[in-house]
Amino acid sequence: MTDCAETMPERGETMSGCAEKMPEHNDVPSGTHPTVPLSPRERAPEGGVRDAFEDGVAAALALAAGEETTVTWRRDRKGVATGWCRLPSGEALLPAARAVAELKGRLAMVTPYLPERAREKGEREIAYHFDLDGATLTLTVILPLEWARVPSLTPIFRNCDWHERELMELYDVQVVGHPDPRRLFLDHSLPHAPFERLVPYSTFTNAATGKALWDKVLAGEREDA
Repeated sequence: MTDCAETMPERGETMSGCAEKMPEHNDVPSGTHPTVPLSPRERAPEGGVRDAFEDGVAAALALAAGEETTVTWRRDRKGVATGWCRLPSGEALLPAARAVAELKGRLAMVTPYLPERAREKGEREIAYHFDLDGATLTLTVILPLEWARVPSLTPIFRNCDWHERELMELYDVQVVGHPDPRRLFLDHSLPHAPFERLVPYSTFTNAATGKALWDKVLAGEREDA
């Protein structure tokens, strides 16, 4: 603005000279507008990024949890990736979770369930769902149906705190090393692991859970009356 300041017009004169020197917003070249930096996936060819990302995750898990650890990837029509990994043992969960954290993964949910194939073998399964840069990675650990023990991931993923406390409260699963293993909402006078007795795993995974639990409560009241 120095040119205009040095040639300020006298009173009564116009500012047309300065106006001509001031650029309009529309005069800015289109290529000079600031843009959001592209992610590594956007900068590289799509196929190469897919392979590099998936292979990198698989290699990190195999290095952490054992060479037999493999990841199966699926993609929907929109290209969203979903990875599934069955860990070889409960002891492999902790190092695998550390590997996911190093990959900037975020814990989303913990899901206990008991498929028929596992029940027949005297086993139960717990799935840990992670977000990895828009992709979903699920680590599944196989545990014995009775006296199940799993290491706590709360020291690695702080938001795992309530997931693990709920797991201990509702199911017959001990989370080893949890910093605060207190119950979340059930009174201490109630028996341990109520969902093991009151609500089957198959019922818990659908919308009938509340009704099934309430029917059992009412049936118990009628028996006591």
